[in-house]
Amino acid sequence: MRTLAVAAAATLLVATGGVTTPSELRRDVEALRATGVTGVLARLESRTGARVVRSGRDVPHDPYLRIGSTTKTFTAVVVLQLVGEGRLTLDDQVDKWLPGVVAGRRISVRQLLQHTSGLYDYSSDLIGNYVTPESYLRERDRPYAPEQLVTIAMGHPHGGTTWSYSNTNYVLAGMLITAVTGRSWAREVDARITGPLGLRRTRTGFVRDLPAPHATNHMQFTPGGPLVDTTIAIRGLDSGADGSMTSTASDLNRFLAALAGGRLLRPAQQAQMRTLVAAADSPVGSGYGLGIFWIPLSCGGGYWRHGGTGFGYQVEPAFTDDGRRLTVSIFTNTGDPELAATRQDLLNDLVDHAFCQTVSAHS
Repeated sequence: MRTLAVAAAATLLVATGGVTTPSELRRDVEALRATGVTGVLARLESRTGARVVRSGRDVPHDPYLRIGSTTKTFTAVVVLQLVGEGRLTLDDQVDKWLPGVVAGRRISVRQLLQHTSGLYDYSSDLIGNYVTPESYLRERDRPYAPEQLVTIAMGHPHGGTTWSYSNTNYVLAGMLITAVTGRSWAREVDARITGPLGLRRTRTGFVRDLPAPHATNHMQFTPGGPLVDTTIAIRGLDSGADGSMTSTASDLNRFLAALAGGRLLRPAQQAQMRTLVAAADSPVGSGYGLGIFWIPLSCGGGYWRHGGTGFGYQVEPAFTDDGRRLTVSIFTNTGDPELAATRQDLLNDLVDHAFCQTVSAHS
């Protein structure tokens, strides 16, 4: 990967009580930065304070972010709220609410949220449309309706019922919300989550151009290749209930605090969300619930998270049961699998260190 001219790293610290020291969090942020990313933001909060560390050429204090698949957690919360209201059940068959859409396959609402439906991931077919800078520029504004995305998935054989991550599940979850409520998934998220929580800088639905302030997202399409500005969203991948939302680290942390505190779901649905199945390619002891992962900590216990990754960005919001929350945003992505794995390992270390170094303040 080419070496970038590095602007002076900016570190902003807000409050100091009961959180990890600035040098520890900054060390992990700079380790990510050293892999060639153009910018990193980490916002760590607890009931005793908040700390923000940012590093990069144009990273604002609290920029707008694409949150990608973190959208799934918002979508899952809405479905579970509807379950709590008695408007549907997790055992309802998708065909009951969306007749013919899954061609009579026996798939429950629970299986959609849990990624055990066996449905093919439509994005595996669409990714090929954007694998070069030229095709990204040419194809990024091509629209796809949710029904078209499901049709792509239905053109592939049905898999088994073991866990397998598929964006198609949450496209269908968005369609399900509309079938149950008569309103779009985005309007339901706004009415039930972003509005009541005061998430004024969180947007649902397709957002082509990020509002200001924002950092520039960069994609390295080939190993060792140049970085390309991919801040403009890809309509085919960034339009639905599976991955379209934008937010800020402060808004995401407020959402996580509400989720940790039981302010969004009734106890029965909170328990359903946290009932785990084994997830492939995840650490020992981890699992996937309904719209959220559980990851063990090296110091004991664990945390909940659901990250989002797209062309030019990666975001990782995470929280513990006692209400500590962390959002990390990386403003560069790569088509180099080895480099991507290295960055993911460093990101996992950052989250683990941040939560383990603050655990004593909350014990």
